[in-house]
Amino acid sequence: MSKSHLELTGVEMAFDTPKGPFVALDNINLKIQKGEFVSLIGHSGCGKSTVLNIVAGLLQATKGGCVLDGHEVNSPGPERAVVFQNHALMPWLTVYENVELAVQQVFRKSMGKQERRDWIHHNLELVNMAHAADKRPGEVSGGMAQRVGIARALAMKPSVLLMDEPFGALDALTRAHLQDSLMEIQQELNNTVIMITHDVDEAVLLSDRIIMMTNGPEATVGEDLYIDLPRPRNRVTLADNPEYVHYRQEVLRFLYEKQRKLEHISPRRSGKPEASKSKQSEAQAARA
Repeated sequence: MSKSHLELTGVEMAFDTPKGPFVALDNINLKIQKGEFVSLIGHSGCGKSTVLNIVAGLLQATKGGCVLDGHEVNSPGPERAVVFQNHALMPWLTVYENVELAVQQVFRKSMGKQERRDWIHHNLELVNMAHAADKRPGEVSGGMAQRVGIARALAMKPSVLLMDEPFGALDALTRAHLQDSLMEIQQELNNTVIMITHDVDEAVLLSDRIIMMTNGPEATVGEDLYIDLPRPRNRVTLADNPEYVHYRQEVLRFLYEKQRKLEHISPRRSGKPEASKSKQSEAQAARA
């Protein structure tokens, strides 16, 4: 196998609290190849965002570390762009100016003025937002604003795109359109993508691998599921695909088992009926 593009080795993350250290992550080991689309999934509090923040260089692991292309990650850098659930655009700047902000920061010395302008328009065209270049974030929809956030991240030419529930706040139709756009862009640019999601169908549709996290504290990698589905992928065609259904069931099984363990260790209220608990658990697992 070729050398890993990104590697997390023996990562432990502990936070100081008044009651002593809280160990959020324990012995995280991951090897990710160039161009892979990897989703992190698990119940709330399992450390998904902590893993993403370590890769982004926003947090330093207590033990172990992250290496990208042979270099240790110990601070943020343009080769690792982050897309958040909230697009985080500057409301007083236009769509064009929001992307320009990132381009100026990274390529001010290496690109001429016209080259930077062309590059900004190119990235807006990638996400179908060139027509709204002169609008401000408050003048476009939430889905369009998120497209601009993706364009801003891509404009930095990152080798790794980090996405923290990028479509979680969007309606189902807008989410589906953006998922399709992301698949097309990722195939064209061959970026490595690490995405946090609570949506099982989204994870199976988009990913080459799904990393399933155990419950915290001391969360770690529970299962590493490879998604062997041909690309390009069509959500309608895949809905009845036996392999797609199998992968979906594998993720749901893992999440449902973890949910049952959570219920087993949590204190039960005496005298309260629990007839609907099983159905509630299944719904929670599907959203995890």
